[in-house]
Amino acid sequence: MIQQTEAIAQTLEPIIGTSGVSKLDTDWQEKITTAVTPETQPDCIAYPDAQEELGQVVACAYRKRWQILPTGNGSKLGWGGLVQTDPASPPLGRGIPPLPPLGRGVGGIVVVSTARLNRLVEHAVGDLTVTAEAGMKFGDLQAILAKEGQFLALDPAYPQHATLGGIVATADAGSLRQRYGGVRDMLLGISFVRFDGEIAKAGGRVVKNVAGYDLMKLFTGSYGTLGIISQVTFRVYPIPDASQTVVLMGTADNIAQATKTLLASALTPTAIDLLSTGLVTRLGIGEGMGLVTRFQSVEASVKEQSARLLELGQHLGLKGSTYAGNDESNLWQKLGEQMQVSATNGGISCKIGVLPTGAIATLTLVDSLASGDAIAFIHAGSGLGVLRLDNPDGEVVGKMRSHCQSHSGFLTVLEAPVAFKQQFDVWGYSGNALDLMRKIKQQFDRENMFSPHRFVGGI
Repeated sequence: MIQQTEAIAQTLEPIIGTSGVSKLDTDWQEKITTAVTPETQPDCIAYPDAQEELGQVVACAYRKRWQILPTGNGSKLGWGGLVQTDPASPPLGRGIPPLPPLGRGVGGIVVVSTARLNRLVEHAVGDLTVTAEAGMKFGDLQAILAKEGQFLALDPAYPQHATLGGIVATADAGSLRQRYGGVRDMLLGISFVRFDGEIAKAGGRVVKNVAGYDLMKLFTGSYGTLGIISQVTFRVYPIPDASQTVVLMGTADNIAQATKTLLASALTPTAIDLLSTGLVTRLGIGEGMGLVTRFQSVEASVKEQSARLLELGQHLGLKGSTYAGNDESNLWQKLGEQMQVSATNGGISCKIGVLPTGAIATLTLVDSLASGDAIAFIHAGSGLGVLRLDNPDGEVVGKMRSHCQSHSGFLTVLEAPVAFKQQFDVWGYSGNALDLMRKIKQQFDRENMFSPHRFVGGI
């Protein structure tokens, strides 16, 4: 292993220098152990400093038959399936040859980080677009945009550490999708490095761009299996003049009625999240199931809309409160932090989706499971949400998956201990698009270099 690591480092040093390749330190080791099987050990980590260097690193890996584990800062490296040295062959579609397993003629595994590709390329203030390298941190970009009174309308996990490329690769939009849509709706252009090291581009730097195949949507949520994202262009929005959040709490039936009335009303919230009773308790904001609604607009509109929602809650016998300024920011920050888990400490987080009409029933089930060890929230408009379990209980996760699927939805395991992921199907995909996904993988990554076997169906 040591000899192989040294050989890979010596091969990469002429491309990215001695400071651009190193052994995995303790911090990276901890992150990577949640993304690979115990038998799999990456040899080193590479830090290209420019798109061209990234392309040369990938081209070198292609020639040497190295496997690549793409990442930014590693905040979501543990999401999805596990890189495996010799996985069991997944069921194949008709006429589709198997993907080459890791370890057959493979010379090593290299973690490739885009953390040093973190520069702002262009901020077209008047056009409301921004282009940046994929390794830029989300928080850093927001600080740059804020100077011009603008922001990127996403609310991802680990906002101070997550990189733009990682957010796209995991399709991590957050609560703001109620008003602004998901990552696919924000993304206008993309550059990525192909399996052979060539840099490819799609989309552009203007909002109205419809030429060509929509690779932006294809790469969004691909978990680094099709190539390495190197540059992205997003649409941005003006920062609203005022912001205020209304929290209603009470019985599931009354929360359901309030949500139905809110969604059918003329009110224009930027976020509407339904919270399980356990989550409300952990946040320390009251008792019962919760409905958290954020309004952002001119001050008069925000106050009027908040007052109307509070009045509705009062009519339904719900307890209501408002949050503004730092209190509001802290509320949303605490909500995000409560859903974060450490897989190394045994926690599990799952992305869930149900029909919006099934959201209340789903949260009710969460509250009845795992003796209070389960919490969840669901975006009322889309039915997407996050489930957190403090203990790795496959039976509970299986019940939740069955429930979600019975409501035309899904459950995908994000963070979980490696032993759990080895015994439980992370993706649980039951659709009919697996053959198509395999063909796309072979088209973009014929040697199975990128994030091998981590995606749906062992892709």
